[in-house]
Amino acid sequence: MRKLDPQETKIVRQLIRNPRISDNQISKNTLIPVMTVNRKRKLLEKEGIIGYHTIVYHGDSSTKEYRAKQLYTIQFRTGITKEDYLNAIKSSKKFMEFNAKYHSDSFLGEKDGHLAVVIILEADSHAELMEIFNGEVIQNIKKRHGEDCIDKTYTVKLYQPIRLHHNYLPAFNMENGIIRKDWPDEWVYVQ
Repeated sequence: MRKLDPQETKIVRQLIRNPRISDNQISKNTLIPVMTVNRKRKLLEKEGIIGYHTIVYHGDSSTKEYRAKQLYTIQFRTGITKEDYLNAIKSSKKFMEFNAKYHSDSFLGEKDGHLAVVIILEADSHAELMEIFNGEVIQNIKKRHGEDCIDKTYTVKLYQPIRLHHNYLPAFNMENGIIRKDWPDEWVYVQ
């Protein structure tokens, strides 16, 4: 396990607050020399400890492109492994194309001793979600892993994000795409 040193912690906290912040501004805010900020940020990126994402909100309060969001848990039959699942999707063009359009997030996990995939899908309506899930997601999984690959599925309708990536509370601490300046540093989780 790699622990961040005190300077790295300060740098990461600044990047969490505002991923667009310059190394010069981080240096001014933390009193860490700009060359040190630059060197340590690049190392943290190279080591895969930090990364940057842009989120486009599609719900009622933003683009309104997708008005329905649902979480699906697909529990696989005994015998399907994480390696089986990942190898099958690695070469699946259909998975990659579909992933970008309706697929918000997904995670591999375990449910009752079985491999499970948790998928968050977005669409214009819950009826459309049902068609996408049954007509595309399930059918493509069965093509990759066999007709009998799914043991059970579970669903949850999702309404609005409350907390994302530990620190981002869109309804409470975000303003113009970054964490508000008055949000206390001690409330920004780093380690």
